[in-house]
Amino acid sequence: MPLTISNNSAVASASYYLDKNQKALQMSIKRLASGKKIVSPNEDPGTLSVAMKLNAAVNRLSGAKNNVQNGISFVEVQDGVLETVGRIVGRMAELKGMATQDPMKSSQDVQSYNNEFVDLQKQLRDVSGQTFNGVSLFADYATGADGSLTGTQAEFRGNTSADNTIEIFTSSQGSTGTKISLYKSAVLSALTIDASDLSKVNTSRAGKNGNVFGLFADSSGATISLGATGLSMGVFEQALSNIAYLRAQTGGGMSRLTFAADSISSMETNLRAAIGRIEDVDIAAESANLAKYSILTQASAAMVAQANSTSDIALMLLR
Repeated sequence: MPLTISNNSAVASASYYLDKNQKALQMSIKRLASGKKIVSPNEDPGTLSVAMKLNAAVNRLSGAKNNVQNGISFVEVQDGVLETVGRIVGRMAELKGMATQDPMKSSQDVQSYNNEFVDLQKQLRDVSGQTFNGVSLFADYATGADGSLTGTQAEFRGNTSADNTIEIFTSSQGSTGTKISLYKSAVLSALTIDASDLSKVNTSRAGKNGNVFGLFADSSGATISLGATGLSMGVFEQALSNIAYLRAQTGGGMSRLTFAADSISSMETNLRAAIGRIEDVDIAAESANLAKYSILTQASAAMVAQANSTSDIALMLLR
């Protein structure tokens, strides 16, 4: 084999492997430093695209989870207020019994009961206007689409012409995915009782006859007294039954939200596991690669130096 110095193929070959091993070593360092299997888009564009989409889905799920948690807080506050309403109505029924069924009570005693009865009606009006972070907890009167009564109005879900429904998205697809509807309870409608037919409620106190009782102060502050004709214990019992129904609705919404929160948490966990299988580097395998390419880089550098030493042999021949 002839000895040449202008074109040293051994140096070129050793330099090629040195460059190749250096790139592999740098790639191993990047992977171990970042913890990612794919550190450059040109490695696997398709897999990188999948990982980006899954990460975006996880972010959307996190947002949906926050919305569901806020929805749970909303219905919890709503249920707490409804519980208070139930206690107030129970106290009003108690006042009715004490004022009309106790022969020991004087007219002044009855008047003191009536004063509390009137104050409780005002409190119920105030309670119905409570909000949760500026959002109304309760809806307007329950009416049909044409403003008339529809059956027993057992749902008490507010005026159909108003926005009394809260939609909560429970998936990463937003409005096209699954969602839960929460209803703002029409508590004033539940407290407006038709004494002539206790299975029915009235939509408003406007134009009411003597058989319709709203157990709350109206918008002008008008109230009813304990001695109002037709105001029987059945009215209070029906009002309590209606409030219990509203609390049951609230409990159902809370149950659905809890299941949705569990489902979102499970989906988020599984998506993160899928992303990990796609993106995360195998530390053990990559550490072995780091050691291998580190040795090969040093060996390649040594061989480049060895190949360059052939010029010394050529000089010896020229002396």
